[in-house]
Amino acid sequence: MTGPEPAAEMRARRTRLRALLESAGLDALLVTDLVNIRYLTGFTGSNAALLVVADDCEDHDEGASEPRTRFCTDGRYTTQSAAEVPDLPRLIGRPCDRALIALAPGGAIGFEARSVSVADHAGLVHAAGDAPAGLELTATLDLVEQLRAVKDAAEIDALRRACEVADRALAELVEAGGIRIGRTERQVSLDLDQRMRVLGASDPSFETIVAAGPNSAIPHHRPTAAVLARGDFVKLDFGATVDGYHSDMTRTLVLGSPADWQRDLYRLVHAAQTAGRAAALVGATGAAVDAAARDVITDAGRGQEFSHGLGHGVGLQVHEAPSLARESASTMAQDMCVTVEPGVYLPGRGGVRIEDCGVIRRDGYQVLTLTSRELCVL
Repeated sequence: MTGPEPAAEMRARRTRLRALLESAGLDALLVTDLVNIRYLTGFTGSNAALLVVADDCEDHDEGASEPRTRFCTDGRYTTQSAAEVPDLPRLIGRPCDRALIALAPGGAIGFEARSVSVADHAGLVHAAGDAPAGLELTATLDLVEQLRAVKDAAEIDALRRACEVADRALAELVEAGGIRIGRTERQVSLDLDQRMRVLGASDPSFETIVAAGPNSAIPHHRPTAAVLARGDFVKLDFGATVDGYHSDMTRTLVLGSPADWQRDLYRLVHAAQTAGRAAALVGATGAAVDAAARDVITDAGRGQEFSHGLGHGVGLQVHEAPSLARESASTMAQDMCVTVEPGVYLPGRGGVRIEDCGVIRRDGYQVLTLTSRELCVL
């Protein structure tokens, strides 16, 4: 792919964050959520903090003053952080959050309330007491997450490659006869995970779901020693992590000739998923997209058997903003990446879920997971 250098992408993200800080009346934001730190700097280690100063100008022209936005990690990551965060002043010390508070400008300094524990907050308050006069700690919610909900070109490229790995892994598994009568759910799960790694994934996106027969009626079943049998639905929910970005897809297969009830159930979920994808448009609310798919299932008398939301955002986390659910207040925007995954589950019999990852574009929902959605009979 062609595009900006990674450091330029990170600076652009921090610039967008500064606009949010100004709107919120904040002079700086202390970022301690490691996923958000990775998004804003590229750092992949396990301990860090970032202080983003609202009126800072990260101008790298010759003669420009050093940015006041600062990154901190501990001594284990001295070399790694130099490579991953080359464009910011780096502080080596710990605890990182308190070290940066000591360098913060006066005024309102935001902290990420979802990632700061009560004990951590007490430490920040103590550190703020030694900082310049006039510093005020202010709780914030989801400022960086707002930015992460809309993907840039580099993120969409990583998500596309993660989906490609998952698609290829499933195709290879099916071609090799890896989903067959006599294998266990756990064997199929491990086989699929390993294929994704061989194809370039650093890890699966989450614990792969393989659910056979009656277990397919459990939305988030964990693979067991249950043996795949003739006539089973086999539900596979899985994804690949590539460059930190997660794919997420579900396909439901049948071993042997499907019964009439299985064909009918699959057709219903397929129709609902088609309706959901068609409704995932710029400007639509998450609740409206959910309703487009849910109404198809409800009108068929199966509404109580669709027990979860229609979808969610994907990116550096497999579940992130926005939400596609009945109570969702999210509004779809161009370049959001979301799943569409209706399901109907009949306890004791079996269930079907069909899930795609895709990008919301001006002309509609662009699917990234390309495995066929037609019923696969093995």
